[in-house]
Amino acid sequence: MIVKKITKLPVRINYLVLIFQLAFTGVAVAQCHGPLYGLQTPTLAKGGVDLNVAGMTLSTEDETLYMLRYLFSYGITEDLQVNLTTPTMIGRLDNAPRTRGNSNMPANGDIEASLWYRFFSNAFGVGKRFESTAVFGVSTPTDDVRGQVNVGQSVHAAISTGYASRTWYGWLGGGYHYYFGKNGEQLGDLPYASAVVGYRPNIFMGDYPKPDWRIFIESLAEFPGEAIYEGNLNDSGTRSTKVLVGPSFLGLYGAWGISFGAMFPAVQNLTPGAVRENTE
Repeated sequence: MIVKKITKLPVRINYLVLIFQLAFTGVAVAQCHGPLYGLQTPTLAKGGVDLNVAGMTLSTEDETLYMLRYLFSYGITEDLQVNLTTPTMIGRLDNAPRTRGNSNMPANGDIEASLWYRFFSNAFGVGKRFESTAVFGVSTPTDDVRGQVNVGQSVHAAISTGYASRTWYGWLGGGYHYYFGKNGEQLGDLPYASAVVGYRPNIFMGDYPKPDWRIFIESLAEFPGEAIYEGNLNDSGTRSTKVLVGPSFLGLYGAWGISFGAMFPAVQNLTPGAVRENTE
């Protein structure tokens, strides 16, 4: 057994996500309340269809990953939504850090299918509501090795709760991503938590054809576990800790939407050997 201790390392991360969103039905934009990184609660209306195309980049000290992601969502009922996301990789990281990085789409080469179930919703006032949503997903990798460890299939579960109105939004959530072993090796698990606050300025509250813009402040805390490789467990009884904070923006015009944002580090305590990401 190899034992490693936690060492505080300099903050090194840069994360940028750009999403172009097309909604095929007018009701589909109901989901577009908009945080990029944190968990949220809205689901599509029954029969609603939503298609997202995202450009994503993730950098370490030595290399940079570029990726296109496609997310298709369908509203089975107004409270149950199914999603499928697939990647187009434009280069891969030899030593990839473990992060989800996005509420709907993992920041790696996985193909993921998921169900969103809004199990609680309490509407009051005009356009105000509290609601809670559970997420369950399964994924299969498009690469054989990630961070020098064989990568297997995985499962992801999360829950979020929050408040939405015509002006203010807020969500709290937490999730867990678990990778199954492959050929005696296994990626470490990934518990995480997120918090989002959003604001829609009064100037953007008009109806179509007026544009609609919203701003969010998002935070994401991730606690990746140690991997098993070549039959050895790197287990010190502690985890790496990464806390990221940053803004994102959502613009809507009819059935079209564009969203973009960036995350910057607030805390990063890594185990020795963990990949350090780059701010440049």
